[in-house]
Amino acid sequence: MSARTIRRFVLLMIALIVVTMVGSHFYEATFQRPPGDFEVQMGDNRLSEGKFDEALKEFDAALRASPDHRGALMGRSIVYIQTERYPEAIAELTYLINFLEGSLESDDTTGRATLAGAYANRGIVHDRTGRYQKALDDYVEALKTDAEAVDEPGVIHKILYADPNPSSVRKRAQYIYEQLQKPAGERLMRVPEIDAQQRMRKP
Repeated sequence: MSARTIRRFVLLMIALIVVTMVGSHFYEATFQRPPGDFEVQMGDNRLSEGKFDEALKEFDAALRASPDHRGALMGRSIVYIQTERYPEAIAELTYLINFLEGSLESDDTTGRATLAGAYANRGIVHDRTGRYQKALDDYVEALKTDAEAVDEPGVIHKILYADPNPSSVRKRAQYIYEQLQKPAGERLMRVPEIDAQQRMRKP
């Protein structure tokens, strides 16, 4: 065979290997994942795009495929928070917290981070609706459960969002605690430009 034919054959084999690898990865990612995971990923994508109705449909589909899917429950609660459906958000997060506390294994680090995120997010809802003691209690539980998962974001977040001093559960908890020690007439519980920086957690 000529050098040109050999080169063509080698390139064809390389292309075939690449296509096989990509196809195999796509198949595993789409069809061999635990039930509900694909729908949760799609819901997360819609959530990041601000398409809350579409996100909710994906999370609902995930829960039909896998009841009590913790990623779907968390995702649905974030939709409720973002659309200010606070009673539904509280109910969803309370259910998720109770479910995780009753089912978590001691070595389930992702589950523990999710539990901490659920406490933190429920704290945000209480915070936004003026239930400051309940917010403080949930923030403290979030920090006790997994402080690393809910505390101040890392360096990459600060660079990406040009925010050298981002909000954190710890900072907000400390602020609420300090304000609650003051007489009621001297408390400043809301600072809109700072409160708007609170981030929902979705491990």
